[in-house]
Amino acid sequence: MTTNNTADSNTTSNEQTPDEQSVRSEVRTWLEQNWDPNLTLLEWRKKLIDSGWGVPAWPKEWHGRGLTIGLGDAVDDELRKMGAVSVAKTGVRMLAAATILEHGTDMHKAKFLYPLLTGEDTWCQLFSEPGSGSDLAGLTTRADFDGENWIFNGQKVWTTSAHHAKWGMVLARSNWDLPKHQGMTYFLIDMEQPGVEVRPLRQMNGHASFNEIFFTDAKIAPEFMVSKEGNGWKVAMTTLAHERRLADGIRSWGRGDKGSGRVYDEQKAEIATVMEPYKWYPQRAGRVDLLIERAKATGKYDDPTVRQAIAKVLIMAKAAEWTGRRVKAAHALGRQPGPEGSLGKLAGSQVARLAAQAHTLIAGADAMLTSEDGAMDGLISEILISVPAESIAGGTDEIQRNIISERGLGMPKEPRTDVDRPFRDVPRNTVG
Repeated sequence: MTTNNTADSNTTSNEQTPDEQSVRSEVRTWLEQNWDPNLTLLEWRKKLIDSGWGVPAWPKEWHGRGLTIGLGDAVDDELRKMGAVSVAKTGVRMLAAATILEHGTDMHKAKFLYPLLTGEDTWCQLFSEPGSGSDLAGLTTRADFDGENWIFNGQKVWTTSAHHAKWGMVLARSNWDLPKHQGMTYFLIDMEQPGVEVRPLRQMNGHASFNEIFFTDAKIAPEFMVSKEGNGWKVAMTTLAHERRLADGIRSWGRGDKGSGRVYDEQKAEIATVMEPYKWYPQRAGRVDLLIERAKATGKYDDPTVRQAIAKVLIMAKAAEWTGRRVKAAHALGRQPGPEGSLGKLAGSQVARLAAQAHTLIAGADAMLTSEDGAMDGLISEILISVPAESIAGGTDEIQRNIISERGLGMPKEPRTDVDRPFRDVPRNTVG
């Protein structure tokens, strides 16, 4: 994933933006001279990052080449054709990268971006709380400055990969006397320090991707604040906008590259560890790719009801794909993430639900059975109990509809009674 930095912001008036053909030719030549699957994964990624081809649409001073998003996609395509392993792009690290590139200091960029791309540092996103999920601005995790450090106390929940994360993006309340959206501050926190306790949560589909985190006098030095105090809501919106933009890409995470050699072996080992929490995400999205195959295998292909259900899913999936292309086009033009991401996220939820309904029609009662007793050894059952998460993760469907109506259609905001008064005076279901 890349940010909205384009060549326009990284070239002088005397420089011309290269065309796609020349970029493809240059990266192919570089790969022919440098790609070696017998290198270690770390050695190869460092070489790729140092060349600027790892994240070509990032600014030149921060490991990129200042290319447009479209040209960056062309570079990625050439890497795939060569079978070359890319920089680390799994998990939430790219959300951290986008946020740091847009709001971080030079110290943040120098410290975090390189090891993020090599895969040496893993990340998690600490936003949701037991009393503030969709209403993110209602969070109550405290950040109190003691004169030297920010002291954190509180709880976060539904945090993917926190159990092996080195760093976290955390949003906390630093001022209780301001309205809810103005009293929050965004920080980068060391997850391996004392005072940070991570507890895994078991899901109904058998996986344990999420965690709850407890902060007890955890410390963050002032230089790890992102942007300024009280600007946390704006920074968080950057993270969430990129999360919605990446929602479709989550489905293809963790597949790895095919080939033989040390770099491939180490990539597979990395995926087995880092990607373990995400292996059920394709099921969460409904597994549209299995519908026709399943209809044929079960003899339901000529059932008119099943055919109609599958056709409806495929139509919606294609519409969602086009929406995704609109988002990508806006990104390529350097536009900030907007309501298009919410449209895509909402469409993905609808596709997942329709796909689950179609799988149920095809499998019948077998869809309720798990393990080897169920359809596709229980995979269909896993789809059915995983799909509801698609309408929750990254902002509920209701939140996406609000964003679309208010920011996309210009409709008036819903009446609120909790936005213009000090947060400490706002009724809530937790004690601040």
